[in-house]
Amino acid sequence: MTMNLITGKAGAPHITSSDQGAMQAGLVGNGNYLLQGSDGKFPAVTMQSANKALIPVLNLVIEGRYARVTAAETVTIESGVTGRNRNDLICVKYTRDSNNIETIALAVLKGTATSGTAADPTVPSGSILNNSGTVWIPIARIPISGITARTPVMLVKQLPPMSQLWDSVTQSGEWVVVARPRGYDAYCVASMIFKPNTNTSIDIKLPIEAANWNSYSVELQLMNNNQNKVPSFNNISMITNSHSAKGFQIVAWNAGSTQLSYRIAVTVHVFDTKQ
Repeated sequence: MTMNLITGKAGAPHITSSDQGAMQAGLVGNGNYLLQGSDGKFPAVTMQSANKALIPVLNLVIEGRYARVTAAETVTIESGVTGRNRNDLICVKYTRDSNNIETIALAVLKGTATSGTAADPTVPSGSILNNSGTVWIPIARIPISGITARTPVMLVKQLPPMSQLWDSVTQSGEWVVVARPRGYDAYCVASMIFKPNTNTSIDIKLPIEAANWNSYSVELQLMNNNQNKVPSFNNISMITNSHSAKGFQIVAWNAGSTQLSYRIAVTVHVFDTKQ
């Protein structure tokens, strides 16, 4: 039987980590994500000394598996060489044995020293979702210049809490909001009267302020009163103006001599470019 009622009573243990992992990957994405700490901030790896990287308390979702670093610990970074550059990767190393027992541990992939620009070491192929026995998941890069280990660079995507993203699809006034792991998309329809031979503007307020994200983009589509898309109208041109974290302005120019009334489909993409 290939279909299982995962959250139903079966009379015997039947829910596996693969079941839970597949559901969580479906909810948040198939990638690797860093969750906020109890202080509302995203923790980061730091260098405790020239050879010790400090991994703080972390909450991670790695290919659907929820993993935690419950107490800060250190990993050893091999010393660099004067005049050489190297990138090392701090990873979560996942293993699954022949009995399907799964374990994780912190491990380091050492890069190759070079006199030029350092490249990351090759990460062995493998996927938890594809039942690989060993999977390496980079969470931070340690750039090493000579004998100096530079500031670590976090490689896992930050996943904002659902209190910021709302439900995957929610109604916000006249907006429909679709949550994304790194921002949100939003859709609404605005009505607008285009006065003849002049600019007309209306202000659009975002459903969720964009201050917590890096930037956003807007798409506009002219519609008729039946909310059907209409071809480009030669006499009308539209742009967005005065972008801020709270909203923006639609400015339209009607080059014709007749006042027109149209609806505008507004699509907003708010996103975070941080890795």
